[in-house]
Amino acid sequence: MRVNISEDRIILTGKAWEIQGLLRKYAKQHKLVKDWIESCAMVE
Repeated sequence: MRVNISEDRIILTGKAWEIQGLLRKYAKQHKLVKDWIESCAMVE
């Protein structure tokens, strides 16, 4: 499973069940994908 995060997108690569699980995990923390990207940009 790979997660590539850039300024304006997130690319998830892996098996379908891995991606679904990851999206469920982050859906609990972030309401929008935009929020997820912004939170990762603050860490870098």
